[in-house]
Amino acid sequence: MRRIVCSDYGPPGRLSIVEEPDPTAGPGQVLVAVEAAGVNYVDALTVAGTYQIKIPTPFTPGMELAGAIVAVGEGVEDFVAGDRVLAMALGAYASHVVVPAATLARVPDRLDLDRAAALVQSYCTMWFSLTRRMTLEPGETVLVLGAGGGIGLAAVDVATALGARVIAAASSTDKLDAARAAGAAEVINYTTEDLKVRAKELSGGGVDVVVDPVGGEHAEPALRATGWNGRFLVIGFAGGAIPKLPANLVLLNNRTLIGVDWGAWTGRDPAGQHQLLDEILIAVGDGRLHPPAPHRAPLEDAGKVLQAAIDRQLVGKTILFP
Repeated sequence: MRRIVCSDYGPPGRLSIVEEPDPTAGPGQVLVAVEAAGVNYVDALTVAGTYQIKIPTPFTPGMELAGAIVAVGEGVEDFVAGDRVLAMALGAYASHVVVPAATLARVPDRLDLDRAAALVQSYCTMWFSLTRRMTLEPGETVLVLGAGGGIGLAAVDVATALGARVIAAASSTDKLDAARAAGAAEVINYTTEDLKVRAKELSGGGVDVVVDPVGGEHAEPALRATGWNGRFLVIGFAGGAIPKLPANLVLLNNRTLIGVDWGAWTGRDPAGQHQLLDEILIAVGDGRLHPPAPHRAPLEDAGKVLQAAIDRQLVGKTILFP
């Protein structure tokens, strides 16, 4: 097998690739030949050692993968060799990964493995946000920040599938084009337009929901753009800075700030996560959700791709293929 190794925290360019014997599936486990491993901003933070959860070095990064089962361990009855599966498992940046069978999900026939590997974190985060942390009502207006990234495009797709009208905000034309392709009704380039003013104009006075995976300087004007009973989802800080939002803005218009930590929830409620992922895969299977095709890069380019994620140069999702 081949796998990426992070020997010490630091810039992604220091990652190395090693070759070693394939692992063996133990009781209750399966061995998966990885065909695609999803790249996430969190992976870059983990490699740098700046994520809130520290993984002891050395380790193989990556948390989402899709592939075909090569072998099953003792006691595994629900899967057989050849099944197409996806999983969340540390060490996804590898050609082969051993994972507990209980954590696997079958990939629907209409979903290719590239898309399957790229949807877990982003789509689970947004389905959790809009159906668990709050309830998005049909006809509401949703402002999505960072709409050209993996979380942003998933937010556009999920909100549209739930019957909302989406206004996508991003920093470049190619990112906004991707958001339109995902279903956004309107777009805002927040490097050239006033985010608060334009969002209020496009929503007829104020948006119902803000999805913010970016933070930084755009958070406050987005909060100001929410209307009566507006909800503001705090999902992450890809922009680098954690915003300090004035509390009076929350009081005004009866606004609500909602924290979203999908990753922590999965550890507390594994059964709930299983149900959540099943709902997403059913929605993909029946055509309600439309995960976009990710960009592809070879496994050995993991360092370059993670650096591009840190530099916010990626549009949509990227997968590594071994």
